[in-house]
Amino acid sequence: MKLSSYFLIAVGGAVIGAASGFAWRAMDNAQNAQMPSAVESVEQLDALPAFAYEDLEGTTRRTQEFEDKVVVLNFWATWCPPCRKETPAFVAMQDEFGDQVQFIGIAIDDEEPVREFAESYAVNYPILLGDLDAVALSRQLGNRFEGLPFTVVTRPGGEVVLRHAGELERAELEPLLKDLTGRG
Repeated sequence: MKLSSYFLIAVGGAVIGAASGFAWRAMDNAQNAQMPSAVESVEQLDALPAFAYEDLEGTTRRTQEFEDKVVVLNFWATWCPPCRKETPAFVAMQDEFGDQVQFIGIAIDDEEPVREFAESYAVNYPILLGDLDAVALSRQLGNRFEGLPFTVVTRPGGEVVLRHAGELERAELEPLLKDLTGRG
């Protein structure tokens, strides 16, 4: 069995665990509203740390390339239904806000399905090929259950302003992008 197969099994288990954890947390929070959410209880970074991953063309892309823009950093996989659902909105918002906002997808997946996905969805932003380090990066940014999708939004310079576990809908993200870019 390939290392990527073990990785997909591990990530799949993490997703199932995350779903169970979210359900348990929702029931627990209903009983005790004083308890912090799981993401709030994770020791998380307040700024986007340095990273370097290859894109689909084999070019290493680094955090510094994007530090002058609002960054929407999305951890995702091709086999993840909510990831597939949010991608068209991300493509549309990259078109709309591209002069001030940079969407970046970090795929926790094998290269070939990622390449096919990017082509079929006409992805117009960098797709980076993540690995176990990318999972650790998402955890540093607040992804306690290591579930997918997980999205982080930063101001220019890297200050984290949003962490979102699960599908991020356009209606949730667009007002923040308008505010951060002065279009709101």
